[in-house]
Amino acid sequence: MPSQSLSLRAFLWVTCLVLSIAATLTGLWAQAASAQAPADTNPSDPDRQKALQLYRDHKMTEAAALLEVLVARYPKDTLAHEAFGSALLSRATTQPDPEKQKADRLHARAELLRARELGDNSDLCKTLLALIPEDGSKAPFADKAAVNEAMNRGEAAFADGRWQDAIAEYTRALELEPRLYVAALDIGDTYFRLKQTDKAGEWFAKAIEIDPNQEVAYRYWGDALVQDGKMKEARTKFIEGLVAFPYRPTSWNGLNGWVSRNRVKYRDIPIHVPEGPKTGAKGETVVTVDPTAMAKNDSSSAAWLIYPIERARWHQEEFAKEFPEEKNYRHSLKEEVAALSLATTVFEESQRKTKDANPDPGLTLLSRFKVEGMLEPYVLLMKADNGIAQDYSAYRAAHRDKLIEFVDKYVVPPAP
Repeated sequence: MPSQSLSLRAFLWVTCLVLSIAATLTGLWAQAASAQAPADTNPSDPDRQKALQLYRDHKMTEAAALLEVLVARYPKDTLAHEAFGSALLSRATTQPDPEKQKADRLHARAELLRARELGDNSDLCKTLLALIPEDGSKAPFADKAAVNEAMNRGEAAFADGRWQDAIAEYTRALELEPRLYVAALDIGDTYFRLKQTDKAGEWFAKAIEIDPNQEVAYRYWGDALVQDGKMKEARTKFIEGLVAFPYRPTSWNGLNGWVSRNRVKYRDIPIHVPEGPKTGAKGETVVTVDPTAMAKNDSSSAAWLIYPIERARWHQEEFAKEFPEEKNYRHSLKEEVAALSLATTVFEESQRKTKDANPDPGLTLLSRFKVEGMLEPYVLLMKADNGIAQDYSAYRAAHRDKLIEFVDKYVVPPAP
């Protein structure tokens, strides 16, 4: 997993991406502002217009000071709270005093929580909140003091818009620590701010070479390609980023943005899996069966009835056999695939005997997944819980191509 310093650094890219698309962002602000009651904000307020322009121009320290006045003036201005939180995070990187840095991060978290309370459901707000610990702490970039010092100088230069200084400091950190993912990432990020997207892509590729299992560099690269209008190539990077690690709050953000920008929708996966077994008060395995399903006489009812029964068998017997090194039961990839595979087998056998006029679309699709070797990608990417997620790294190491193929074929539509 990335360090917290990398996560906090990631907010700057999100902010830069938003700010770099000024026309689009201005339109979104106008739409949201018009949806608010007149008493909640005033889009014509000169101070508000100036604050948002400073924000778009990446003058975060100045923006933060004016936004603080605005949120006091308009306590229900959702967008002002979000922008203030983002600006405070940026300002924190310029503070020489660690206590002031922490205070800015804590204040930023409070502003973003207020924005969410007011109805802010944007990817930006979700991402920033996920990146700030409740205590406002910040983990070091590396064990070496000189590396941390260079990275911190680079962060401060980046926040001030001193792009060449930022590149110099990040490069210095990478020279001292050649496998420092965040340094390569931030060099690419800074070249993006300079609108040198080809150069940015080279550094994002370097970060991926250092650690292909972090999703951030893929997402940043995809954003750069979007800015160049290369939607097909951007789609590929966003998919690769999701597959790198799909369980972070930001992992879907790149694809969400791509889908929205291209005015398309994710493909429908009409699979509705029944409830699995539960553990009773005395530790017993309890299987709940839908009585309406038992009354039916079609291929889907018999198939879905077998699903929780097979999972119960894993709970009672198979898990201990398959994972003898683990003391406590967990829901595993093997269990879920076994249960879904058995359900599809029952469905297919039933269909061969008495073909339904309108077979269950979910079971039909699962049968296709089974033939194509896509059950594991489906479970890991679309149906994972905490137990299943523990099996992701091992599967990705051996089958990254299958995970990418699944998202490409069954989740994200092609570029228009």
